[in-house]
Amino acid sequence: MAEGLNRRQVLKTIGLAAGAAALGNRVSAAIKVEKKNDNGFVYSLNMSTIRGHNLGFVKELEVAAKAGFTSVEIWLDTLQTYLQNGGSLSEAKKIIDGLGLKVEDAIGFAPWIVDDDAVRQKAVVQLQADMDMLAKIGCPRIAAPPAGATKLPLIGLDTIAERYSTILKMGKQSGVIPQLEMWGGSVNLKQVSPVLYVVAACGDADARILLDVFHVYKGQSPVESLAFVGKPALDILHVNDYPAGISPGQISEPDRVYVGDGIAPVKQILQLAKHPDKPLIISFEVFNKSYYAQDALQVAKTALKKMKAVTASV
Repeated sequence: MAEGLNRRQVLKTIGLAAGAAALGNRVSAAIKVEKKNDNGFVYSLNMSTIRGHNLGFVKELEVAAKAGFTSVEIWLDTLQTYLQNGGSLSEAKKIIDGLGLKVEDAIGFAPWIVDDDAVRQKAVVQLQADMDMLAKIGCPRIAAPPAGATKLPLIGLDTIAERYSTILKMGKQSGVIPQLEMWGGSVNLKQVSPVLYVVAACGDADARILLDVFHVYKGQSPVESLAFVGKPALDILHVNDYPAGISPGQISEPDRVYVGDGIAPVKQILQLAKHPDKPLIISFEVFNKSYYAQDALQVAKTALKKMKAVTASV
């Protein structure tokens, strides 16, 4: 189902140069996370959670801040709509800073991974522009999922590693690091093990992965596989939950619920992913249509409350 699942030698040796985290370049400085006394976690709101409310870029930020979040993940298309309607990056930065927020990551879908050379080259150019734009609002990361490659053919992991290395080098120039994102419903990069192989094959201490509670289940990754994740490689974990009675093959994005409201082994995942020396950013990401029908501020407040309740005993 995904290439490289038996590469135990790679998984056992993945450390991704923990000692190299002190690299003195602008990238390392850009992604440094300040320690906070929140039980080893930084609480973030992924704007997917209130995306269905159609609030727009600024109001989404305001809702997150009012709910008590200090960190957020934005969606590139929402930011671009804001800019197209007369906003500016300098104005956006002032709004973000004024609300006391940090934009931890941006969600985009550039098909950087695909085999079609023309499509991939166009995507790489767009990704560079996106990273340059995000740097201007102080966002140090961008998601790099297997968009455009969710179906066959299966792309070789060494080929994916080469393509990821290309965009990683681009990110270092901008100061915005692409996070190699696992999608459980994809043919490519659907499980933890191939994602780890790719970042290990890059041989770059700045390589990062982006995991998700929902996608661990959807892609049928063993939860225990998170024990092999080199902690410097994981800055952000998308958290959510899912109800009982839905198989991995049938479960879909709208089935995600608040952490603690389902059967996902959230605490076990957090215990395995938690870093002993730096806070782990846990970002609440759901696409629940019933939440979209509720008050956005109440949804955001509930998300934060339930995240803190779950992590209190981790």
